[in-house]
Amino acid sequence: MSSYSPVVGIVGAGQLARMTQQPAIALGVELRVLANSTDESAARVIVDTRIGDYRDLTDLREFAKGCAAITFDHEHVPTEHIRALTDDGFAVHPGADALVHAQDKAVMRERLTSFGAPCPAWSRVSDADAAERFAEEHGWPVVLKAVRGGYDGRGVWVCRTAADVAEAFQAGVPLMAEAFVPFERELAVMVARSPHGQGVSYPVVETVQQDGICVEVLAPAPGLDPEVSAQAQRIALQIAHELGVTGLLAVELFETAGGLVVNELAMRPHNSGHWTIDGARTSQFEQHLRAVLDLPLGSPSMTAPVVVMANLLGGDEPDLFKRYEHVMAHDPGVKLHFYGKEVRPGRKIGHVTVAGDDLDSVRARARHAAVYLTTGEYT
Repeated sequence: MSSYSPVVGIVGAGQLARMTQQPAIALGVELRVLANSTDESAARVIVDTRIGDYRDLTDLREFAKGCAAITFDHEHVPTEHIRALTDDGFAVHPGADALVHAQDKAVMRERLTSFGAPCPAWSRVSDADAAERFAEEHGWPVVLKAVRGGYDGRGVWVCRTAADVAEAFQAGVPLMAEAFVPFERELAVMVARSPHGQGVSYPVVETVQQDGICVEVLAPAPGLDPEVSAQAQRIALQIAHELGVTGLLAVELFETAGGLVVNELAMRPHNSGHWTIDGARTSQFEQHLRAVLDLPLGSPSMTAPVVVMANLLGGDEPDLFKRYEHVMAHDPGVKLHFYGKEVRPGRKIGHVTVAGDDLDSVRARARHAAVYLTTGEYT
């Protein structure tokens, strides 16, 4: 290892850490990952892989030695451990006081509400009776969310009856209630903020969901009023500033008839930003490295008028490599990204990206590639 190459330690070895490897090579940055096992996505491609438990402070401290910065592939590291690493003198991005807002949805809502970010009505609810009272006040259906740990539609219950509420509480985890938001579509905006306070925003995108899982991202969000787009970017940058985020911040939003509403936050590279690998001057993964190392941030501008990313969800066929030939021959402009993960039905195993001038054409090309790769069928 070169003595002048900074080492960025990533806690977690999923596809986000894996996709950070390529820009790290170009920047001359060494990556180190903390993995549960050697067969995880990033562990397959990053030489400096350490095996350990992100819930164990001793493992985290040993992992952090020699790192110029520590960051995360996921939000599940105990908040008190992150604070302990910072107290030990390690540069952790984002820090515990910021990351807790992506770990704990109730803490997030309290903080966002305090500085006027647009949020739905919400409340902590200790039992089914409290949730029903909330629903009677704010209207059915009511959305119950696990305060910690939910993602990709897991840990979210849209309850239309008292029986639905009772079923949600059977999960046995702390819940919060939110008023149901009658949204027109879902948007997302990625911003980056460095320790010295520089911030940049990527274009606002539309995310298309099926069964709580993002299946498609359209960049920029088609037909979005420029004033609404600018407002979304301002909201995201304000959140990054107010929470003291360092690194990337993904802000998921609902577009409603009455304006924008903040849905969720993630403080790391995010599925809604994967299009930037092929569609932006600076990918979200390079941007995150720049930010956590406190380097000047890169241009977030697009490389084409339209970019569409389609997620690849696993099916019944484990060997997708044999399907490459058709996809590559049919459309040489399609970019394929696989995550080195075992194929299981419904699991995100990769994505495809297509760039061009016309949304309908670009979207059709991305869908054709995604459908064929995952099903072997033509669209």
